[in-house]
Amino acid sequence: MKIYEICFSPTGGTKKAADMLVNEMKSEIQTIDLTDSKADFSGISIGESDAAVIAVPSYGGRVPQPAVQRLSSIKGNGARAVLVCVYGNRAYEDTLAELQDTAKEAGFRVVSAVSAIAEHSIARQFAAGRPDAQDQSTLREFADKIQEKLMAEDFSEPAIPGNRPYKKGGGADMMPKPTKACVKCGLCAEKCPVQAIDPGDVKKVDSKSCISCMRCAAVCPHSAREINGVMLAAVKTMLKKACSQRKECELFI
Repeated sequence: MKIYEICFSPTGGTKKAADMLVNEMKSEIQTIDLTDSKADFSGISIGESDAAVIAVPSYGGRVPQPAVQRLSSIKGNGARAVLVCVYGNRAYEDTLAELQDTAKEAGFRVVSAVSAIAEHSIARQFAAGRPDAQDQSTLREFADKIQEKLMAEDFSEPAIPGNRPYKKGGGADMMPKPTKACVKCGLCAEKCPVQAIDPGDVKKVDSKSCISCMRCAAVCPHSAREINGVMLAAVKTMLKKACSQRKECELFI
């Protein structure tokens, strides 16, 4: 059995959590990067006897739309799927439910789901350093239980939390802009999952395309892309109460 790690992880937190889970599952692993805006995912076909760990971040309680679109074009062919939702310690709301529906529509059979926590991609003070050693221990335990279910060829679908219809998705209004430290290397434009940054002028960002994923800020070698300070302060204030207590990983199996 081959395991496909299908991951949308603009700033790396989702991939880190997914890796902790996947690396414990003793199988051949093949990675599919859903953040690659230039990839043709319609040519990917998963074998029925294989399994997929499908990992996405939660953006305002929803799956990022580019992840939905790209996952929808992959052919699941009845392969079993383990869903992973990673969030910044606030709440994941309808993310797992939407991911469940998207995976099933792509032809996967959902057999398990996990929620995990990673450093908040915008207000990085929240869940800083996560997933940490405690999360890793928990995810390893989850991986053993999931592996047992996969080896037993148990295709039962767990009850996964979430609402239908899903909550309304929020707009993308947190667009990092270049600072004086920017050397116009163009890496931000190259790595943007939705090609929202003009490669000819990295100061120009398409507000309709931007999903506020913060990848441009994460990959900049000069730390030269930042969010407006006033807006960032407002976000931190809004999240302070909701993120004050440590959330723990959850398993649905």
